Amino acid sequence: MKRAFFFFVLFIVLIAVGCSDDPKSSAPQSAPGANSVSNPDTEFEQFLKKAKAGDAQAQSNLGRMYYRGEGVVADYQKAVKWYRMAAEQGNAEAQYNLGMMYGTGIGVPQNGGEAANWHRKAAEQGHIDAQYYLGLVYGGGIGVPRDHKESARWYRKAAEQGLAQAQRRLGVLYNDGCESVPQDYKEAVKWFRKAAEQGDAPAQFFLGVMYATGQGVIKDDKEVVRWVQKSAEQGYAIAQYYLGDAYEQGQGVPQDIEEAVKWYTKAAEQGYADSQRHLGLMYENGEGVPQDYNKSVELLTKAAEQGLVNVQAALGLKYYEGKDGVSKDYKRAVKWWTKAAEQGNAPTQFSLGICYGNGQGVIEDYVEAYKWALLAGMNGEDVFEFKSTLKEKMTAEQIAEAQKLAKAWVAEHEKDD
Repeated sequence: MKRAFFFFVLFIVLIAVGCSDDPKSSAPQSAPGANSVSNPDTEFEQFLKKAKAGDAQAQSNLGRMYYRGEGVVADYQKAVKWYRMAAEQGNAEAQYNLGMMYGTGIGVPQNGGEAANWHRKAAEQGHIDAQYYLGLVYGGGIGVPRDHKESARWYRKAAEQGLAQAQRRLGVLYNDGCESVPQDYKEAVKWFRKAAEQGDAPAQFFLGVMYATGQGVIKDDKEVVRWVQKSAEQGYAIAQYYLGDAYEQGQGVPQDIEEAVKWYTKAAEQGYADSQRHLGLMYENGEGVPQDYNKSVELLTKAAEQGLVNVQAALGLKYYEGKDGVSKDYKRAVKWWTKAAEQGNAPTQFSLGICYGNGQGVIEDYVEAYKWALLAGMNGEDVFEFKSTLKEKMTAEQIAEAQKLAKAWVAEHEKDD
């Protein structure tokens, strides 16, 4: 059951990657001016002379030097000026770099439409990074209408030129089957493999997932571990977490708790919340590691701070009861239960209602208590007796106010969804 749920979560991750491309966080690594010159002082004068004579490549080189401050004081506006001159002459690298500056708002006001315009000009000339970037902006609807078919078209162009990032993104689109891109697991595996063989860590992990689920390939636990390990060794946190799980369960590898803890720790140290949670529970129970409540609470707190609702609920209970290495602390219990309750967790909504009703960790407030009881009841908790007890202490106006607050809470959270 644990493993089936784990892979369900992984495919949600793949879908999220495919359907929410964000060029601001996933831009190609070759940012404007990525290639430095060998002798900046001498070459700046040479490029300036040629650029003034109308040489597009020299103009592009000057843009790069002003961007990076090579042989001249960095000046983004001058970088834009020279990139634009070269771009208007059809220099693909300058078109791409000018698009990047519009996309990031460096040297010019940020303008997604202008960024897409210049990237398209470069992409149509075969510029690989511009093609990839267009895939991102069409996938995310940044400066252009969202269009997954167009996104896939540009990813494919970059992928066919061998760009691993584009190959991986194309694989995700086929795995997900977003809108106008038909779901095709075999095609997803094909592109994941191409990227994975180039050393792309996320693609290596995704390929491992495909072998684990048997979608697009025959299930093969050894291939799962082979690809996930390659990804984990490059520092990809979710792969490190899964590799820890594989060693803990003995799935595709001999069971080895020490090795499991090693990989869980690596992922946890990178801030991977699920690994922090799992490792925290191992320290709490003394499973595979010496029991250490302080270490457990430290890890669970880190996971809870990242929004893991079940961990927030569990931490609240620890502080409420004063167990597992922590002193009783109603204020901290309320803090964590509030975070979980705000995410819609019914048991903590009920617990929070009790705290407000009894004045534990908060000032006694029957309206808040009744509000949280109502919300917990809507989510399936048996709150009838608690509500009845509260009603005996409340005025009709207080009950109406609590109902109003509960209704507003539901409306606000439905809007967020």
